[in-house]
Amino acid sequence: MKAAKIIFWALVGLVALLTIFLALEKTGVVRAAGTNISSSPTSSVAWDDASGYWDFYNTQSVIIAGSNLTGYASSSIGAISLDCATSPNGNICGTSNYGVCNGWNATHNTDGTCSNADATGHLSGFAWNDLIGWISFCGGQNTAVCPGNQSYGVTLSSSTVGSGSDFHGYAWNDTDGWISFNCANNNNCAHPYLVNTAWQSTSTYGYLTSSIFDTGKPQGVTLKSVTWEGSAPADTCVGFQVAGSQSTSGPWIFTGPGAASSTNYYGATCSSAPIGGIGCAPADQPICVDSSVFSGYRYYRYQVKLRSNLLQTETPVIQDVILNFSQ
Repeated sequence: MKAAKIIFWALVGLVALLTIFLALEKTGVVRAAGTNISSSPTSSVAWDDASGYWDFYNTQSVIIAGSNLTGYASSSIGAISLDCATSPNGNICGTSNYGVCNGWNATHNTDGTCSNADATGHLSGFAWNDLIGWISFCGGQNTAVCPGNQSYGVTLSSSTVGSGSDFHGYAWNDTDGWISFNCANNNNCAHPYLVNTAWQSTSTYGYLTSSIFDTGKPQGVTLKSVTWEGSAPADTCVGFQVAGSQSTSGPWIFTGPGAASSTNYYGATCSSAPIGGIGCAPADQPICVDSSVFSGYRYYRYQVKLRSNLLQTETPVIQDVILNFSQ
């Protein structure tokens, strides 16, 4: 058997991801054009024993994003500003730099952005109210950044009441004390409240399907592995499915590891999974496939799945895809 290595298809430059936005379509829940907070009275408010409910929907300005929070909430003590660039008085970052970032170790900048944000749903930083002053969202991971070295914080995770994400935990103010973002914090939801947002901590996925490759062997060949050349920034991922056929018209059934799964993608290196396995395929290393599934075919195609980082700012770059087969 003679081994052959053929450059199958070239993708030069950045691969554009097919962005998928999850829209909230829950009965009774409305998102205003300027906010992604739920309109439900029980899913849009936090609670402070001293000043009552803080309404995050009412101003229709609050946006939860992968890097930071913007806009301001309303309360009996006035506006709760989450970001100096989008305060009720406009951009005041030049005189007072503050904001709430999406990431434990993130830093708020004077231009309203957050460095080192990671879209994990762990909030940090400070909000501001003219009456009570700074409101700390802390960070939770490093207690040294919390006032008094206390461990607390506000987090976002998949919603239990609908779509998107729910807030959990507490913020802190020296005058008002604890601000609760979810009645479940106290294991007492006799009077239910929480803050729910359409935002979710998720990557964006893109899929590309190759053209047909003709091995030129009527009797067919046995596919051994796939190798791709390019780069995959941190927290991104590349995976492959393959389809073989004896006709250019197919059928083309793309499968991955695990009994020719239609949902799994090959990504494990040959050194770790000689018959193919699930994982994020590293560049410049052979990714083995199950040869018993891909044997005796003249024509081959592949489908590549690309995953961005959580912030959706980085994507893999694929320059060449190589199929390795034996006759």
